[in-house]
Parts: sequence; structure tokens; C-alpha cells
Amino acid sequence: MRIAVKAFAVNPTDTGVRAGERDLSDAASPYVPGMDVAGVIDEIGPDVDGWSVGDEVMAMALPLTGHGGAYVEHLVAPVGSFTRTPRGTSLEEASTVPMNGLTAIQMLELAGLERGQVLAVTGAAGLLGNYIVQLAEAAGLTVIADSSEKDEPLVRSLGPDHIVPRGDGFADAVKQIVPGGADAVADCAVQRDVVVPAVRDGGVFIDVRGWEGNTAPGVRFERVFVFSEYRSFDKLERLRHGVEGGTIVPRVAEVLPAERAGEAHQRLEAGGTRGRFVLTW
Repeated sequence: MRIAVKAFAVNPTDTGVRAGERDLSDAASPYVPGMDVAGVIDEIGPDVDGWSVGDEVMAMALPLTGHGGAYVEHLVAPVGSFTRTPRGTSLEEASTVPMNGLTAIQMLELAGLERGQVLAVTGAAGLLGNYIVQLAEAAGLTVIADSSEKDEPLVRSLGPDHIVPRGDGFADAVKQIVPGGADAVADCAVQRDVVVPAVRDGGVFIDVRGWEGNTAPGVRFERVFVFSEYRSFDKLERLRHGVEGGTIVPRVAEVLPAERAGEAHQRLEAGGTRGRFVLTW
């Protein structure tokens, strides 16, 4: 089907596509970034049941492959790559959910933890960190989240069991809470070598940018590839229900017109953004 795009979120992966950090060998110009979109169905292909023109949906897009990225006025989306927007949620808010939410779910699946086990999260104040903390708490994990002093009210509102200072002392602070180390570390802040020591022997370290890990003994290194979640409809439904039930709270930093995409990229790259810039047509 086809979505008349109303809102699309600006993510760090978008700035990477724009900067040429992705393999373009199999892509055709124009190279369109963007992985998060919300809008209204305006055309439905043959043999598609259960959807109607006018339905409001949120979807994940794949830049450089398939039907292309989200920075478009109309996006063709295969069944499975979209679901309805959560009740009571604006299109701008809904546009921040799919890719970041699917990334968070994949990280938790890779961790493979059981209720009561300990997950330490770096970059908890960022949107991906927000979603991981909230989903992990809902799953019954014990969550240790990092935070700067400025971000502590935000991070505390997510409901982690413990908050530690962000930065180079993260691993030591985690071990003051769990002397053997956390069962898993979700490294949303891409601190890598600095925070690997926070993982216990036999634990898991999950990276969001393709890092294969270091030689730390006894640590299993996992990498997130959210592109594989392109048609993960059941997980998108889980995210929708999570937003409707209050488990997941979308966070919009600012809504800007689409022609200010360049400004949004510059401000995101400058750091310090909490939530996502959302562009609208």
C-alpha cells in the first residue's frame, strides 16, 4: 500500500546515510534517508485485506534499499512494515516509535535475560535508551541506567531501578550495585571499550553500530541490525500496545517543517537532543 506521509522522525542513522557512511553500491539515486514515518493510507494494492484508505499508520522504511527512505511525501510500504498508530497519539509522536522501538526490542532479545536479571543501559536519556529502559522494566528486569545530573529527572521518570553517573566511571558504578557485573549491557551511547567491564563473566554486550567487540574474556558480543525487522508486524503491534498502555512514552523534541531537514540534522549532530526532531509536510 501507499502512505501519504505526514510526519517523519530524524534519527542518527539518517545523518549517517546523508554523510555517506552507508554502502551505496546496491542503491540507486536519489539517495533518500529516513526510517521512521507516520501518515495516512491513500492507496491499497491488490490482495491486501484488513486496511482501508484513510487509516492512520506508522511504519519503518529502509533507506537505500527496497522502497527507499522516509523523507518522501508518499511511501510505498509492504504489509508487515506498518501498523496502526496508537490511540490517543499524534502522527508526530507515532513517527518516533517504529525504528527505535524495534531496535530496543531486538536488543532485549539479543540479551536474552530472564525476570530479575540485570540490564545496564548507557545513553538512557536518548530516545532509544528511553525505550529500552521502559521495555526492560515492563519485562521484569532490574535496570541500571546512566544519566547526567541535568538529565536525571527524565531518566528517573522512565522507572529504572538504579541510576548511575554517565561517562568513564559507568562500569565501576555498576559494579558497586552488582559486584560481579551486569548480566547484559545495552550500549546505546556507543562507549564500547569503556563500558565492557560492566558486564559479568558470561554476560552479553550489545552494540548498536556494528562493533564486533574486543578481547574481553567471558563476554558475548552481539550487534543490532534493525534492518532485519522491516516486516516485523507482531513487534510493531507490541509497540503500539505499549504506547497505548503507557509502557512506552514517545518523545518529540521539536516539530519542524520538512524544508528544515538540514537544520534538524545539524542540531541532532551537535548533541544534547532529548527525543526526536520530527519533520512534517
